Amino acid sequence: MFASILHSLQHATLPDLADILLVAVIIYNLALLIRDTRAYQMAIGLFIIGLLFFITQRTQLTVTYWLIRNFIPYLIIAIIVLFQDEIRSFLAGLGSRWLRRPMAFTALRQKLGEVFQAVDYLSQKKIGALIAVEKEVSLNGFLETGTRIDANLTKELLVSLFFPHSPLHDGAVIIQSNKVTAAACLLPLPSVKTLGEAFKTRTRHLAALGLSQETDAAVIVVSEESGEVSLATRGKLHKVPNKEDLEDRLIHYLQR
Repeated sequence: MFASILHSLQHATLPDLADILLVAVIIYNLALLIRDTRAYQMAIGLFIIGLLFFITQRTQLTVTYWLIRNFIPYLIIAIIVLFQDEIRSFLAGLGSRWLRRPMAFTALRQKLGEVFQAVDYLSQKKIGALIAVEKEVSLNGFLETGTRIDANLTKELLVSLFFPHSPLHDGAVIIQSNKVTAAACLLPLPSVKTLGEAFKTRTRHLAALGLSQETDAAVIVVSEESGEVSLATRGKLHKVPNKEDLEDRLIHYLQR
């Protein structure tokens, strides 16, 4: 087996190497997609099934091989059903990476201080807030659910948008590059409608979790009951104890 692999590598052509590189890129992106998600355990199970298929074929375990071979077509359908959210996120992220503006994060980085100051103020005053920060996957599809703003990102603007009784205080603010693009936007709710006892299953937290499952956006939540700040990324929601921790988590995530 190893001799045949070595022989293939010695006689590999440029298209063969390009083919190998393309497969490696696809596998790498799939690994990034399922990392730290529920799909990771499922991927391990699929790998074990594939390994068993290879072993039973080589060792001539006829009955087991026949069983696995006939199960594979149904397994493909099951993968599409179970991984539909991950597949949608992968395709959206793959398309957006080719169109990513290299200067977008640089422009946002210069204005992130305004976001941190606004969140800190809102947290101290216990004013509820929901702020979605675009990464690579476009959030344009959610802009029409709210009111277009297209204004420079400032602490004062963010605070005024979420101030109680403000016409735009309900819903989410969407930040793209260094602009507040829209306010009072509706975000998708997750398929699993529970956050655990730590978050008391509030609508803002559910909306933040839902958007982070469908896109690669980072979503900041300020609880109006306790003033606690949370950050949702890649389908997971974490409480943020202070302004410095929020800054570290958000910048580290956005620049990856």
